[in-house]
Amino acid sequence: MYYPYLRGRQFELIALREFASQHSLANNIVPIIEPVKKTFNSMKLALLKLLENNIKFALILNPIVGEIGKISEILDSLSDELGDKSAWIPAYILSNNYIKVVNHIEKFDYKEVMLLCSDNTDISDINFITLVSSPRIKYIVFRENRNLKRKMTSYMKELIRLDDNFNTQKKNKDFLKIPDEKFSEEHLFYKEEGYSGFSDYTILDSEYAEGGFLPRAVAIHITYQKENEEVWIRHFTSDSNENTSNVQGKFAEAAKKAVEFLDNKDIHNFASNELRGYYNNGNGTYPGLGMVKKISIKNHLELMNEILNSVE
Repeated sequence: MYYPYLRGRQFELIALREFASQHSLANNIVPIIEPVKKTFNSMKLALLKLLENNIKFALILNPIVGEIGKISEILDSLSDELGDKSAWIPAYILSNNYIKVVNHIEKFDYKEVMLLCSDNTDISDINFITLVSSPRIKYIVFRENRNLKRKMTSYMKELIRLDDNFNTQKKNKDFLKIPDEKFSEEHLFYKEEGYSGFSDYTILDSEYAEGGFLPRAVAIHITYQKENEEVWIRHFTSDSNENTSNVQGKFAEAAKKAVEFLDNKDIHNFASNELRGYYNNGNGTYPGLGMVKKISIKNHLELMNEILNSVE
């Protein structure tokens, strides 16, 4: 099972919404969503599509980045969407907040809860041990940590490995130096390594950043499967990167490279065909950087779903 970790920003949520509508049988994808905005309209639309298409999701109720300060802001704003507790997974990020998490789980009578261990999780703390040993806890998500994994195995929980696979660059133009690189092979080995699922931040940086800026370069990130079944990522980057003018032209340069690659690899899915449509409509109709990010995220979700559907 694949658990993509996404923040609740507009285009991440649009990617989820469209993926849910186009892949109603996507039973191998369980998004982990960390809300970051106090405006919940986009979140409501995305969750409704996931629910309508029977795609389970985990919703982090105590986000540590973004604008939200209280759990009540999420629960009050999404009360209709979260009414059926069996349709979604309550999730909590752990630091030194074990007692608060226990109290909240019991207050709302949550079951099959997901815990995400942070770098500040103290696995020797008695309150942590009490929490993870509870029958209410089903999923434990953590970055590779042998001590934590060894300890959690004895509690008979579903362990999910979280990896940071996207090789972030300071500037988009820097991707010109690394057009192609290995992204992940966890789909091949996670079961034999003792995990019930694997997770990553898709084609996004794990570090949360507010807002954006006009780029000097446009980069499109496409994941694909190689002949050895590993997942690789290719970066298609514009060449005219001296200044921030003519972003549409920069998109056309990057999209031309991406479409040629997709055609050569015979890669056809909803995301790749959408990119082809933008490129072929007026030689690079610029959809905006948010839509470019959405296409890359959706392509990755479609790829992982196709891979897992072929082996599960």
